[in-house]
Amino acid sequence: MEKVDLKKYDNSWYYPGGLIKRVIWHIISSMFVNSNFPLPVKVKIYIIRLFGAKIGNGVMIKPRVNIKYPWFLVVEDFVWIGEDVWIDNYLEVTIKKNACLSQGALLLTGNHDFTKSTFDLIIKPITIGEGAWVGAKSVVCPGVNLGDCAVLTVGSVATKQIPNYAVYQGNPAKMIKYREIKV
Repeated sequence: MEKVDLKKYDNSWYYPGGLIKRVIWHIISSMFVNSNFPLPVKVKIYIIRLFGAKIGNGVMIKPRVNIKYPWFLVVEDFVWIGEDVWIDNYLEVTIKKNACLSQGALLLTGNHDFTKSTFDLIIKPITIGEGAWVGAKSVVCPGVNLGDCAVLTVGSVATKQIPNYAVYQGNPAKMIKYREIKV
């Protein structure tokens, strides 16, 4: 039976951008985005845009938001990103308009292939649909798309696609009902 052999691990195929760019982002982000520094939201957004993120109007970014690579981030209009959200975007993460990421939500675009002895890196994009809500302390796994107005409830783990208006709960998250939005 094979065993894991991490000395053979090789993700040299993955190139998220130049080392200097990544280091400068890490420093700036630590000081102004992934921090408690009371920086106005408009200034945070300006800084994140300088590093290549596409961010719409009316976006709210709370303190201590960790964005791995802003140049792989698209945030549409009127999105709310709560405290301690971690956008671990090895590649594209798209958050459509009026979506909400509650406190401590984790968006993971990367994982490892546990079936291979070399534990290869796997990366897949994530899309959070228009009006969708990722509950506090929830996890969205690589390649998962939350449909429009879908809900991933508090502490849940999305491992597969979530349809429009579906409410998912648990680990792994399972559908519990459809969302009804009242006017």
